[in-house]
Amino acid sequence: MDILINVVLPLSLAVIMLSLGIGLTLGDFRRVAAQPRGFFAGALSQIVLLPIVAYVAAVLFGLPPALAAGLMLLALCPGGVTSNMISRLARGDVALSVSLTAVISLLSILTVPFIAAWSVQHFMGEAAPEVNITSLGIAMFVITALPVCIGVAIRHFATGFADRVEPILTKIATVLFAVIVLAALAGNWSLFVDNISVLGPVLISVNLVLMVLGLFVAAFFGLGWDGRKTISIETGVQNATLGITLSAIISGQSDGFSALALPSAVYGITMYLVAAPFVMWYRRK
Repeated sequence: MDILINVVLPLSLAVIMLSLGIGLTLGDFRRVAAQPRGFFAGALSQIVLLPIVAYVAAVLFGLPPALAAGLMLLALCPGGVTSNMISRLARGDVALSVSLTAVISLLSILTVPFIAAWSVQHFMGEAAPEVNITSLGIAMFVITALPVCIGVAIRHFATGFADRVEPILTKIATVLFAVIVLAALAGNWSLFVDNISVLGPVLISVNLVLMVLGLFVAAFFGLGWDGRKTISIETGVQNATLGITLSAIISGQSDGFSALALPSAVYGITMYLVAAPFVMWYRRK
C-alpha cells in the first residue's frame, strides 16, 4: 500500500495532468486574455465560491473534522480532464473549458497550499498533521503544473506525435482515475460504510449547488448558453484524483489512505450521478 500511495498515486496524477497538457495549445492560454469574461466567471466560481460552499456545507452537515478538511481539499481542486470531457458531452464551450482548466490548474500551485493548510488546521485542530506550505507547493508544481507544461511543449514542438498519443493518454488517464478512486474507497472501507450516510448527502448537495451556482455566475458575466453550461460544469466537477493525492501528501500516511481522502474518493463516484441529469438537459437545450 505504501508503494501505491507514495509512488503510483503521484505518478498516476502526473500522467492524468500530462494527458490534459498534451491536448492544449498556446492558443488556449491566449484565449483567456481574448475572452476575459469567461475566465473571470470560472475563476470566481472555482477559486472563491467553491471553497465557501464547501465550508458552509461542512459546518451545516456537521461533518467529522477529518472529513470536513477532506471536503475542503476536494473543493480546492480544479476540474481536470473530467470536466473537459463532460463539457464536450454537454455541447458546451469546450475551448473555454480547456482554457479554464489549464489556467486554474497552474494557479492552483499558488492558491491550494495556503488554503489547504488553513483548512486542515481549522477543522482538525490539535489532531491536524503539520502542513509545510513550501513543500506542498513544490509537490503541486511537480505533479500538476509541470506535466501540463510538458504536455503543452510536446503539442507545440511535436504536433503529429501529440495527435497520436493523446487518445491513448486520455484512455490511460480514465483507467487510472477509476483505479485510484476504487483503491481509496477500499483502503477506507469501514470508514466509508460508517460515513456514507453523511458523506453522500453533503457531496451531492454541494455538487448540485455548485452546478446551479455556476449557471448564475456565468449569466451575471453575460456569457452565452454554451459558456454558461461550461462554467456550471467547471464549477461543479472537481479533480477527485488530485484531492486524493493532496490528502496523501498532507497526511503523510504511507500504510493506507487517510480519512482526508474519503470525500474525494466518494465524490469520484457521486459527481457522475449529479452531472448526468445536467448533461442530458444541456444536450437538449
